[in-house]
Amino acid sequence: MNPIDILVKDLNENDLWSKQILLHRKDYLKVNASIDTNLYLVVSGSLRIFVIDSNEEHTIRFGYKNNIIAALDSFISESPSDLYIQALKHTTLKVVEKSKLMSYFSSSPERLNLWRIILENFALQQMERERDILTNSPLERYERVLKRSPQLFQEIPNKYIASYLRMTPETLSRIKKS
Repeated sequence: MNPIDILVKDLNENDLWSKQILLHRKDYLKVNASIDTNLYLVVSGSLRIFVIDSNEEHTIRFGYKNNIIAALDSFISESPSDLYIQALKHTTLKVVEKSKLMSYFSSSPERLNLWRIILENFALQQMERERDILTNSPLERYERVLKRSPQLFQEIPNKYIASYLRMTPETLSRIKKS
């Protein structure tokens, strides 16, 4: 069982979810300059995490069924961040507050180790993504994401995948056809 599955199982068994949120398509869970110290489980639907630079949106991450998402910079620092989190379709989320989550992790060395592993995995994923964007061709980036997350292409509209892969929607369309 992977670390996220273990965490979700434990949060369910210990009834640590604070509430459930329903978002409609294009609703925002988080906006620029806000603080969000919650961790979310995507029960259904899909979301994107993005930033805006010079009026251009840059997608950083996606969340869909059974994914854990957070505005990690705001979660860790408890400060405002420039991240946006937006529903791409009707989405249901379970919410756990940071205080409950940290108490849970602090309650045993095994749980604290689980949190360390989750954060390490996230850091490695981000490093891999940055390396992809900086060193690989659009085709290589597409193939890598397709191999790593084939479900992404069923859950997320192409224009957001293109943004995530740092290419135009037209380039993504050409690559998918070839």
